[in-house]
Amino acid sequence: MQTEIESDPMIEAPDGSCAVLEVTVNNHPGVMSHVCGLFSRRSFNLEGILCMPLGDGRHSRMWLRVAEGERLEQVIRQVTKLHDVTQVRRHLADHAVFERLEEFFTPHAPSLRDPAPLADNPQEA
Repeated sequence: MQTEIESDPMIEAPDGSCAVLEVTVNNHPGVMSHVCGLFSRRSFNLEGILCMPLGDGRHSRMWLRVAEGERLEQVIRQVTKLHDVTQVRRHLADHAVFERLEEFFTPHAPSLRDPAPLADNPQEA
């Protein structure tokens, strides 16, 4: 089976910016490790990683936020060669999948879901 690669030809991000890769994979243990390991071995830092199963769970979609660089196209071609990767799509860094996540990781920001305070004594609760 041949892996599909889709890339917007208008994506020419300036230096220091990021790209978002949408990677569809066969869902089984170790797939995320294989994909992330490929980036690690090539000294690419993953700025963000999201992964969720699709439909019946036989496939998953990984979203990877990576720094733009002259070697990124080569790494994308290598990702597509991994056995369990079925599709790779490239998006701009402001893709909606990462847009609101920064709210969850902002220091000292109010929690999006404030849990009720825990009682010191469980019998008081």
